[in-house]
Amino acid sequence: MCGFIEGCVDSHISALAACRGGADRLELCANLAIGGTTPSPALFRQVRRDCGVPINVLIRPRFGDFLYSDAEVEEMEEMILHFRNAGADGVVLGALTPEGALDEAVMARLMDAAGGGLAITLHRAFDMTLDPMESLEAAVRLGCRTILTSGQAPDAPAGTEVLKALYAQATGRITIMAGCGVRRETIREIYDRTGISTFHTSGRNGPVDSRMVYRKQSVSMGLPSLSEYELWRTSEEEFRACADIVHRLCSPAAKASG
Repeated sequence: MCGFIEGCVDSHISALAACRGGADRLELCANLAIGGTTPSPALFRQVRRDCGVPINVLIRPRFGDFLYSDAEVEEMEEMILHFRNAGADGVVLGALTPEGALDEAVMARLMDAAGGGLAITLHRAFDMTLDPMESLEAAVRLGCRTILTSGQAPDAPAGTEVLKALYAQATGRITIMAGCGVRRETIREIYDRTGISTFHTSGRNGPVDSRMVYRKQSVSMGLPSLSEYELWRTSEEEFRACADIVHRLCSPAAKASG
């Protein structure tokens, strides 16, 4: 079956660009500059209204590790219920134990909130686990449909050895979706080295300059390393180039959809 591409977006303008560029599905987030957090209900409503592809929603209450307090788990459960009722197609989640394993008890709670009607993607918390092969088996036991991973490397091109092993071990029981560093220049290399034909990308090719005329360069509202006057958005051109490559990939053992 031919390849599948998911657009990772954190704004309405990026969602539209990814959809126009050929996205098969969206992962809707907020704050991708810090790895992504749960988007607002208003943003979901706008994207659901204006984009005609399935939407999976990231469930992540904060930046940082994936070891969550009881209150944070409760928050995630409530957000899953909200997006389930609002018409999401799936949710993207993950939780770890202090020892670096998947927290199957917390994951089961979150998946219970999804109610069986939402597709579950295990996000890149997977890449922070101690044993990726055991974590894959835990994800299968839990009933996750997809694992989003860079192969426990800084990006997917650097993680192809582990990605190949994960793809082989999955044996069609769960979709392995390569993410991080997925660009038009790297897709074919990842596919050739691993067999994976399901990809996740933000489709960005550089910052967009702010429309602000007056600029207070001495003040930062967030991470000092990030400019307040550079906006990161999906490029329709870049996403279309990625989608064209992915949709030409065919592998008999590949999943067409997560």
